Amino acid sequence: MKKIGVVLSGAGVYDGSEIHEAVITLLAIARHGAQAVCFAPDKWQSDVVNHLTGETMTESRNVLIEAARITRGNIQTLAQASANDLDALIVPGGFGAAKNLSNFASLGSDCVVNGELKTLALEMHQAGKPLGFMCIAPAMLPKIFDFPLRLTIGTDIDTVEVLEEMGAEHVPCPVGDIVIDEENKVVTTPAYMLAEDIAQAATGIEKLVARVLALTE
Repeated sequence: MKKIGVVLSGAGVYDGSEIHEAVITLLAIARHGAQAVCFAPDKWQSDVVNHLTGETMTESRNVLIEAARITRGNIQTLAQASANDLDALIVPGGFGAAKNLSNFASLGSDCVVNGELKTLALEMHQAGKPLGFMCIAPAMLPKIFDFPLRLTIGTDIDTVEVLEEMGAEHVPCPVGDIVIDEENKVVTTPAYMLAEDIAQAATGIEKLVARVLALTE
């Protein structure tokens, strides 16, 4: 059975993993007969947002503990992840990708990616294993790799300009489709960068999972 690493960044679109994207990813992996192996960094969130009001809260939350809500507790620290144990790696979006897995949300093109994620992604690539990034998560790719990648975050002009400044080759993409960098085995999709509902998000995410799994062959 193929083992697909899934890196989460908390639980909730505004301060962690986008829950719809994460769950659709896990469901698509299972429906393809593969096993999702989930990871999250054991660190404090950049911030905590009240998802009812959108306001920042004064409390602190741990990324790993919050992500465990999505996986029903079946999750490991990102430090435990090894490319040797995985056939592919997928990173859902949500602001956690830009706040907890990196600081893209605050620093843009000057951002830094979590060292554990960067190391894992590089090891996966060096082993010829595919990667899937969705929503805002592809914004981390130019800081993980030191060469241009074909990728998409949809059609948001401001974000596209920042990604191109970072050296990415951005490809405009509709919500239900994917962009594939065949040479480097990297698949991206806009998901909730463009999706207006869960069904729209699911179309592109399911295509991404299917393509990532096909690239493991």
